[in-house]
Amino acid sequence: MANDWATFGADLHLELRGAKLRTGLMDALREAVRSGRLEAGARLPSSRSLAADLGVARNTVADAYAELVAEGWLTARQGSGTRVARRAAPRRGPAPRGAAPARPASGRPTYSLKAGVPDLASFPRAEWLKASRRALTAAPHEAFGYGDPRGRIELRTALAEYLARARGVYARPERIVICSGFVHGLMLMGQVLRARRAREVAVESYGLDVHWDLLTRAGLRLPALPLDARGTRTEALEDLRGVGAVLLTAAHQFPLGGALPPDRRAAVVDWARASGGLVLEDDYDGEFRYDRQPVGALQGLDPERVVYLGTSSKSLAPGLRLAWMVLPEDLVDEVTAAKGTVDWVSSAFDQLTFAEFLASGAYDRHVRAMRLRYRRRRDQLVEAVATHSPQTRASGIAAGLHAVLELPPGTEPEVLRSAAWQGLALLGLNRFRHPEVPPTLDGLVVGYATPPDSGWNGALRALCRVLP
Repeated sequence: MANDWATFGADLHLELRGAKLRTGLMDALREAVRSGRLEAGARLPSSRSLAADLGVARNTVADAYAELVAEGWLTARQGSGTRVARRAAPRRGPAPRGAAPARPASGRPTYSLKAGVPDLASFPRAEWLKASRRALTAAPHEAFGYGDPRGRIELRTALAEYLARARGVYARPERIVICSGFVHGLMLMGQVLRARRAREVAVESYGLDVHWDLLTRAGLRLPALPLDARGTRTEALEDLRGVGAVLLTAAHQFPLGGALPPDRRAAVVDWARASGGLVLEDDYDGEFRYDRQPVGALQGLDPERVVYLGTSSKSLAPGLRLAWMVLPEDLVDEVTAAKGTVDWVSSAFDQLTFAEFLASGAYDRHVRAMRLRYRRRRDQLVEAVATHSPQTRASGIAAGLHAVLELPPGTEPEVLRSAAWQGLALLGLNRFRHPEVPPTLDGLVVGYATPPDSGWNGALRALCRVLP
């Protein structure tokens, strides 16, 4: 039930949802305060007047007012009526670059559109359980020992077949090393690069600071490659001296969302061959392309110069802690030595289960199902934004678990503040900008995989309310 009314000069646009009118009224009033439609000190209608306007019992309104007074949202004094409470703004220290301010209201955000997390509710529990039973039944006794530091041969064999078929990766089991997540693999590569006396690793202008920090702690400098409308300018590697490797998300750049054009894919491989450098390819969500077949991995152009890093964190769940590296032949021993003499980070049982999950075809079926689900979510996001904010454009290719919404210059901080008031967890594009790159782009990085079905429409409405 929706009601628009104006009393005492306040147009509240209350929207009551569901059968519980008192709860709906309280939620609507909280939302009006969060969004700023009800300012501090604003006087509310009497319980009798509001009940008549809404067509509900007076006790329903009186009880809602009383509970909101107890929670601190409202104040009630004899002769002064019911008003929005005046709450002091919390003191804030300096905010991190590009970060949204904390929510003014206490508690967790109502909705989250943060990028980087898949739909955890869709984890294929039943199929995974079947695979684990089959894997446990067939596992040899030695599988429960310390194991090969490269990982279980069953998983490396299954991955070699899958990656060659689905991602165009040249992979043999002896060239694959299993690790406990992409960050673990990058950490190992940082150690190897420093041991090889590399001084710098070139990175993209926008990316994840956790990856940059890890390489910096390994003692490497991280010059940023320039960016233009076609993406990362890999030809600029020719002008950099001392760079031993470059870290790229070639199939689906994070967070900007583009695919590296063919000429720039060729340019980075040519640079690696000529300089003896390495390309570290982060293929974090390469299976999820919606408008065409996924672009093959960069690694297929030169398996001896490209280190391919893949993970199950986006296709299945980050909690599995399963990732893999497909290495040039001359790197296998060095990475294995950096990992240690035994496989102490990746559960043998989870590896065996994942190997069975791959070999049985369950992984392919799951990826196909999630590809359809995420495509629908992305289409709904683009349609909602086009309807409510025609001047806002969703950029990047139709792929992955997030989209970038381009904003007018200078508006990103205000939109993030508005999102916080709406109870919406959201990240701005500048949160992912390299420290050496000037702030020339404003936008929102919207993760559409995270909200549950019950909260998806609400999250979309909250997002549309904050767009300029």
